[in-house]
Amino acid sequence: MKQFRIAVVSTLTLTVLTGLVYPLAFTQLAQILFPKEANGSLIYNKEGKPVGSRLIGQPFDDPKYFWSRLSATSPMPYNAANSSGSNLGPTNPALMKAIQDRIDALHKVDPDNKEPIPVDLVTASGSGLDPHISPAAALYQLKRVAKVRGISESVVRGLVEKHTQGRFLGLLGEPTVNVLELNLDLEGVL
Repeated sequence: MKQFRIAVVSTLTLTVLTGLVYPLAFTQLAQILFPKEANGSLIYNKEGKPVGSRLIGQPFDDPKYFWSRLSATSPMPYNAANSSGSNLGPTNPALMKAIQDRIDALHKVDPDNKEPIPVDLVTASGSGLDPHISPAAALYQLKRVAKVRGISESVVRGLVEKHTQGRFLGLLGEPTVNVLELNLDLEGVL
């Protein structure tokens, strides 16, 4: 009976410490040190309503918007509850078809653009939720967006530059453009 009591007390103690105290302490610490990040890195419009997250991509297929990377999540694109890559190998016919479909879609909305299509516009990221594209992918789409919106390319280029984030600490990673923030700025929402 003594062993049983020790086991029950130990289990309850560890449950309270690891299931309540530890998560609550670190949640509070995160709220103090990193409040934006701890709350999902949400983006708010001028009225203060959340319109998305800086960390989760959203689908755009209207020609007046910059398009995001493809998403391989299911049952719908950019499903944050089901983050995943496609797991399709480079010789898989399904991957080749998805890439060709995206190339065709890009050519359909911008038939005069003969520039090489950046790879991040025709492939999905490992998570399927990537909110960023490369500056090259944004520049590839720049003329289409400017033309459809009836604004100058220099204005759109300025917005792309404004939303281009450099390498982390100037060394790590590649420069990126947050597609949601860029599109919201185009709409005058930010």
